[in-house]
Amino acid sequence: YQWLWEKSARSFEEMSNLSKDLRAKLDEQYAINVVEVNNSQFSNDHTIKNAFRLYDGNIVEGVLIPLEDRMTACVSSQVGCSLTCKFCATGYMDRKRNLNADEIYDQVVLIDQQAKQNYKVPLTNIVYMGMGEPLLNYANVMKSIERITAPDGLNMSYKRITVSTAGIAKMIKKLGDDGAKFNLALSLHAANDKKRNEIMPINEANSLKSLEEALKYYFSKTKNPVTYEYIVFNNFNDEIEDAMELARFCKHIPCKVNLIEYNPIQFADFINADGDKIDAFSNYLKSQGVNTNIRRSRGKDIDAACGQLAVKEQN
Repeated sequence: YQWLWEKSARSFEEMSNLSKDLRAKLDEQYAINVVEVNNSQFSNDHTIKNAFRLYDGNIVEGVLIPLEDRMTACVSSQVGCSLTCKFCATGYMDRKRNLNADEIYDQVVLIDQQAKQNYKVPLTNIVYMGMGEPLLNYANVMKSIERITAPDGLNMSYKRITVSTAGIAKMIKKLGDDGAKFNLALSLHAANDKKRNEIMPINEANSLKSLEEALKYYFSKTKNPVTYEYIVFNNFNDEIEDAMELARFCKHIPCKVNLIEYNPIQFADFINADGDKIDAFSNYLKSQGVNTNIRRSRGKDIDAACGQLAVKEQN
């Protein structure tokens, strides 16, 4: 256990305090199914995108995002995704399967090693914002977080972990019932049902009203504020009227808003709103008392930015 979880051993041969005969016997009778780095790409802004090969040959992507004040791992929870969000490259892939908890944990371990090797500092934050919908792989995501935060795991604080969801109301309520200690982010992107239905089909079964009720329930149970993620698309959701709708939605529970640049993908025709529009949008939200940040894209030149993760090959 110590070798596997505390020291992240990749083979029995690494377990040097076991006898040579025992290591050989373990190697004959058992296998350690590990996630391996298939290849890595390095961005001009020092972001690193990894293609991780799973034990069955499937590949998922994970990203190391270095910033001045933190070192963040973005990890995947599913091979592909079934939610078909129109602005997300993963949404154009078929969902093949859920990752198990070990595979999620291994991504974090490998990205942590990468941070130490390349930037001489360990991970400070983890975001479940890679491929897949984490709340549709609920048990494995929760189990992976237990291991990441365990003293004999990575011993990371829950407050350094954020799980992002496209918005599945009943699972948000379950997070409340389970007393989730980590941070929750909701990929919102529109604060009226008509527009959200257009870009996020999941909204048809999880309307803004149902999400409002679920988020209120979640907050009543956990007392944790929620982050709303909002990509600002040109001529779609970038007007002051859209900001007014978002500000009203923000009144339900304590929250903050991250305004995000749209990162182009080959499957969609969306365009990023210009900087002046984003600034005006942000200023309006702030005038209404909404804690608002503008998030700049990282790793866009290697398709590692928000919404760009999609495995192009399995080789």
